[in-house]
Amino acid sequence: MSIEENIHAVVWGDVEARGDSHNRPPLLSHYTSVAVLEGMMANDEIWFSHPLYMNDSEELRFGMIEGANAFRNSAELKAAFTDDQLYNDLLAHFNYMFSEFDLNHVFDTYIMCLAKHDPEDRDGLLSMWRGYGAGGSGVAIVFDTSKIRANEESPFIIDAVQYMTTEDRLDWIFEKIKGMAEVLTDTTPTNQDLYCAAYYWIERLKIFSLFTKHKGFHEEKEWRIVYMNERDKQGRLKDMLGYAITPRGVEPKLKFKVKPLEGVFSEHLSLEGVIDRIILGPTTSTVMAANSVKRLLQQKGKLILAEKIVPSTIPFRL
Repeated sequence: MSIEENIHAVVWGDVEARGDSHNRPPLLSHYTSVAVLEGMMANDEIWFSHPLYMNDSEELRFGMIEGANAFRNSAELKAAFTDDQLYNDLLAHFNYMFSEFDLNHVFDTYIMCLAKHDPEDRDGLLSMWRGYGAGGSGVAIVFDTSKIRANEESPFIIDAVQYMTTEDRLDWIFEKIKGMAEVLTDTTPTNQDLYCAAYYWIERLKIFSLFTKHKGFHEEKEWRIVYMNERDKQGRLKDMLGYAITPRGVEPKLKFKVKPLEGVFSEHLSLEGVIDRIILGPTTSTVMAANSVKRLLQQKGKLILAEKIVPSTIPFRL
């Protein structure tokens, strides 16, 4: 294999070994408040949040900063070059790409967090109700991802979160860089090889940062749908980029319109088509609450979804 192919194998080998989303579960649930459900139904919108405004914002910062610093300061990587100019060219390519991401792309990177959902589960997870479902008074919107057909040019990536300790994440970074150094040792890489090495590393680092989380959260069985604007080369979602005023101030948002989108999603995409069920939280799973949410959906024109309400039976009260 060529130098470029070997570097690609080192950097992306673990992803390719998992195969096609390593058997993506068809059902993923999003725990939220009834107010969010109402807004979603009123506008056929799903709001994606910026990772730096999430509770675990440290994950993105950690991966990108530690990965960049390790790359720039790796003694093994520097020792792989007998020509200092080639090494400097590699760093120049990487620094330019990192600056591009920092200045032009990280602002419009957005995430939707979901949890792996058992098809037989009609109650939801107690820990998720407590953490994200408005203390048990919200809803779990269960999406059937088998109904979502995105093409290869989609700006969205869906994958499971990998749970790792801080030490494990640092070891992963160092091992990847060590592998690249071994490929480059005793070679004379072209400028294209150096460009690709920097490109593959920063692209892998983005995915690693967005899809890893501290192992203390492993019970959440989290999956994420991530929008990356650098992948949206045709700007098909540009009009959906917006903001929200929250108690923390003004935050950037992706207000994704759930509808057919040429070149991204099929002509049949709709909330009614992708939502499998809506589970009512255990603290409000009464006949009165179920009828109220049913009316909410009916008045928003979501008659099909009004019949998909499932009250949780977990005996949980605040």
